Amino acid sequence: MERWLQFMSAHPILFGIMATLIVAFFMLENHRSGRKVSPQALGGLMQRENAVVIDLRDSKDFKEGHISGSRNIPFSRLNDHLAELRESGQPMVFVCNMGQVAGNAAQSLGTPNCYRLDGGIMNWKSSGLPLVKTGAKRSAA
Repeated sequence: MERWLQFMSAHPILFGIMATLIVAFFMLENHRSGRKVSPQALGGLMQRENAVVIDLRDSKDFKEGHISGSRNIPFSRLNDHLAELRESGQPMVFVCNMGQVAGNAAQSLGTPNCYRLDGGIMNWKSSGLPLVKTGAKRSAA
């Protein structure tokens, strides 16, 4: 840590350039990966703007728990559905496990009304919001 402080004081211009590049990198990555919507704001977006939630996880993960009303299109098959999604004209909210894959999907769609769930399903769960399970086996009574 001491050497780092020495470097900063001995080379302020280099340190300034490095800090600027780091900030620019994170700003570009954030912009490139689509607009974020928080788990708390997602319900309002669905009601106000009739947003469609697209879950990009594989079908097994989707069945184990997904956001109510979401549609499962695994990321590996997203290219097969791009034209259909663009034609819908509705806002799209992409969901994945942690939010990174959803950013790539929003970029692939390339429409201005694309969002990604900030933090993905992990953030949704940590916010205490419910998930719907499908395909669960029922025990015979």
